[in-house]
Amino acid sequence: MNNKSSKTQSLINTRSTPDWSTFYTTLAGNAKDARLKHYYSTEIVSGDTPLKDVEFVALDFETTGLDPKKDEIISIGLVPFNLHRIRCRESAHWVVNPHRPLKEESVVIHGITDSDVSEAPDLLRILEEVLGALAGKIVVVHYQRIEREFMDRALKTRINEGIRFPVIDTLAIESAIQQRLYGGFLNRLKGNKPGSVRLGKARQRYGLPAYQPHHALTDALATAELLQAQIAYYFSPDTPLSEIWQ
Repeated sequence: MNNKSSKTQSLINTRSTPDWSTFYTTLAGNAKDARLKHYYSTEIVSGDTPLKDVEFVALDFETTGLDPKKDEIISIGLVPFNLHRIRCRESAHWVVNPHRPLKEESVVIHGITDSDVSEAPDLLRILEEVLGALAGKIVVVHYQRIEREFMDRALKTRINEGIRFPVIDTLAIESAIQQRLYGGFLNRLKGNKPGSVRLGKARQRYGLPAYQPHHALTDALATAELLQAQIAYYFSPDTPLSEIWQ
């Protein structure tokens, strides 16, 4: 697949994506918590905005496990950026108290220990700051289920209200690219198959440097860089946001 042909075909299924700029007005009217109401009231760009004009924020969570119904967020990393610049000075990282002992298997992965979280704030204490950093930006993640479902569940537990927000999922984009390049019967006959869409493996395809994984801030930075590369290779800066947001 060459760049020119890929730009004429939609990679991401966005049929169920709402008009987020309009939907936020409804969400703001329904929100009861003042922090959520302010978040939804902050204007975001419409779907017809070219990617080159969009302000993004890469978001990553480390958690106690993979089930948002049973597990908790223990760290948050975010990095604001656009197609031309990553604003590292405006990045942020928080360790969050999950109010439960950490599982040994999760500590091995992310390196955050019980002593690290024991004096950390509850998510509710930093919620206004986190929402302020996300407000007005399009959230970029690598595997949307984690950030969307964990954030929604965490807020329902604490303020009896969930949260909705638009995302661009670099994992979904990479998966679609790999399927288009290497999926299908003929590729199977040739011994070709789609490659891994894990964050580190995906970055390798674009010549991006290897970072130590499973640190929320580093993974957020890695995700921001990956989206920049994906757009440079497979899209146009003039591609409307609606082609890839969900």
